[in-house]
Amino acid sequence: MKLTNMKLTGLFASIVLIFCSFGVYAEESQEATPPMNKDQVEGRVGETQGKVKEATGVVLDDKKMKEEGKVQKNVGKVQKGYGEIKKDIEKS
Repeated sequence: MKLTNMKLTGLFASIVLIFCSFGVYAEESQEATPPMNKDQVEGRVGETQGKVKEATGVVLDDKKMKEEGKVQKNVGKVQKGYGEIKKDIEKS
């Protein structure tokens, strides 16, 4: 497929518009969402680490690692939930 100047210009304009829309969305989401507390952040990190560990256990066929990942993921969910409850209590 031969790219002409017109196609390249359209492609470039589309990419620029997409990045601009991401910037606007990020700006709006920062204004609407107050910052997270320490428990929420640590919970999300733990949940993500657990998901990665669980996926690694599946790929390596390591049942122990897979189970450890599930436990870590669920502990992260609980901690994140605790942080959200704590934030709601502080807000009200």
